[in-house]
Amino acid sequence: MIAYIKGVLTQVFEESIVVEQGGIGYDIQIPASLFQSLPACGSEVMVHTYLYVKMDMGIISLYGFLSREDLKVFRLLLTVSGIGPKGALGILSTITPDNLRFAILSDDSKTIAKSPGIGAKTAKKLIIELKDKLSLSEALEISKEHAIQQEAGGMGIRTEAVEALTALGYSATEALRAIKQVEITEGMTVEELLKASLRHIQ
Repeated sequence: MIAYIKGVLTQVFEESIVVEQGGIGYDIQIPASLFQSLPACGSEVMVHTYLYVKMDMGIISLYGFLSREDLKVFRLLLTVSGIGPKGALGILSTITPDNLRFAILSDDSKTIAKSPGIGAKTAKKLIIELKDKLSLSEALEISKEHAIQQEAGGMGIRTEAVEALTALGYSATEALRAIKQVEITEGMTVEELLKASLRHIQ
C-alpha cells in the first residue's frame, strides 16, 4: 500500500496530476474540488494516496488527496454500497471533503444529490450509512485547519458561526442547515453571517 507520495508537482491535467519522486512520475487522480489548493508546478507536494487494483480488468489507479482527513472521507465513501472509486471521486469533485462532512452531518441530501450519478435515494442512503462515522467536533477542527492552511476566510467564519450557534443552544443540525443557506461573500464577518443564519432558523 502506498500511504503517500512526496515529490515535485510536474504536471496538472483535467482529472489528474503527476508527482515526480525518485525519477518516477506518478499519475494521481484527484477530485476537481482540490485543484485550487494545489501549489504551482515545480513545487514540492505531499499527496496522500489510495491504491485501487482490479486485476481481472487490468486496472491499477492511484487516487490522491492533500490531507489524510480528506483521504479518510474518500475511504468512507467506498464503504457505501454501490459507490466505487470513480463515484467517490465524482462526489468529491462536486463537493469539497469539508462540505461533504457538513452535508452528511446536517442531513443535506440535496447537496450530495448534485453529484454526477448520485440520485436522491443514494444520497439519503449515504447519509444514513456515514453519519454515525463522523463527528461535528472533528469536522469543525478539520475545517479550521484547512481554513488556516488555505487562508480561506469563508470557511473560517462558517466554522466560527457554527460554534457560536451551538453555544447559543441550537443543535448542530440546525446550525449547519441555517449557515448553508447563507451565501458567504468576500469580507463578510462572523457577526454578519450569524445574523443572516438566524433568519433561517425557525
